[in-house]
Amino acid sequence: MSAKIAVLDDEPRMVEIVSMVLRRDGHEVVGFTEPATLLAALDAEPVDLLITDLRMPGLDGVSVLERAREKLPGLPVILFTAHATVSTAIEAMKKGAYDYVQKPFDNTELKALVARALDHAWLRSENRYLKAPGAPPIVAESPAMKQALSMVRRVAASRSTVLVTGESGTGKEVIARAIHYGSGRAEAPFVALNVKALSETVLESELFGHVAGAFTGARGDKPGVFERADGGTLLLDEIGEVSVDFQAKLLRTLQEREVQPVGGTEPRPVDVRLVAATHRDLEADVRAGRFREDLYFRLDVIRIHLAPLRERREDILPLARAFLARLLAEERRELRGWSPEVEAWLLTHDWPGNVRELQNVIERGAILALGDRIELSDLKPGATADAPAGATKSLAELLDLATAEHIRRVLEEVDGKRVEAAKRLGIERTTLYRLMRKHGLD
Repeated sequence: MSAKIAVLDDEPRMVEIVSMVLRRDGHEVVGFTEPATLLAALDAEPVDLLITDLRMPGLDGVSVLERAREKLPGLPVILFTAHATVSTAIEAMKKGAYDYVQKPFDNTELKALVARALDHAWLRSENRYLKAPGAPPIVAESPAMKQALSMVRRVAASRSTVLVTGESGTGKEVIARAIHYGSGRAEAPFVALNVKALSETVLESELFGHVAGAFTGARGDKPGVFERADGGTLLLDEIGEVSVDFQAKLLRTLQEREVQPVGGTEPRPVDVRLVAATHRDLEADVRAGRFREDLYFRLDVIRIHLAPLRERREDILPLARAFLARLLAEERRELRGWSPEVEAWLLTHDWPGNVRELQNVIERGAILALGDRIELSDLKPGATADAPAGATKSLAELLDLATAEHIRRVLEEVDGKRVEAAKRLGIERTTLYRLMRKHGLD
């Protein structure tokens, strides 16, 4: 797992050596020789791991640890220590340090310790996510989804606003939840609101709350989602659908970090980490005057884009298996999977509804299956004639389509390097050449 790592030591040569070792291991490293400079940098850009010397002029490593974790709760910290200060390092571990390494250090030992610290931090956040009620599976077999999850790991510990983009059904709320449960706000509320589903008058009350008597039927005070998510994370889904006038009210709330309830006279402070999501091209909407430029820049601090399922076919079968396993556990049913025809159809279908459509298809097939496995007729009751193009082909034709698509994607990933593609596919080069000719991929 590659990560962004901060290295702090008052000896520049030590910073240089550690940075070189970790960069060779694929990490992005930023070096510091002054504690104050490091702490200021953490306000602007979060890191995944901090390695700091224990003994330094001014602030020592323990003080740096405590202040860094105030800014980035849950940040794993490794301490450098000399033999004489091992007892101090152990005390620091009681205050939250992950581990320590003695100087002079062994390169292999340091790299292994860094890998364990990063894995430990991510597993903790993943466990919090999986324990959340109704948490859907996160599958990342495709390069596109692996990149998205890497971004989640990078940004989760920060306080920065995140804009998640992608077609409907690609899993934007899943990513927002993963950000929340990977952050120091994981014990606080996660609140999601689809702003498109509400009229503008109702939306204002839902977002900012209202006081008793603010309008007909307002019998008492009601907090909005900003207040309900206080200390935690708020997801505003379909943010591109709100009117320009309403965007101004939202912008003020984000700038001032306070809400003005409908009918109220006193603003109320809120501490919320905002994740916004949209399937729209907000840059185009800004140019067309449909979206405020100042709000767009306020939201687009860190962007995570989710590719449609048809562009990350490596995720289809793992997602389908995860959906099926969860459904069978909930329904207490037993099925031994699906037929080869179903698998071929899953791999060749275009999935216009993305992951949401896949989940619905698997649920339908599992519920309607008469035998001990899902058949193609279970996915589309009545007949397969009304299935998408490809579903009425023979099994051999469907498998050929799936094979051709997989080879094409692997070749794209390796920039057409056939030797590398053959290695990734686990086949001989001559076999790859033959398959490329057969499927017209030359």
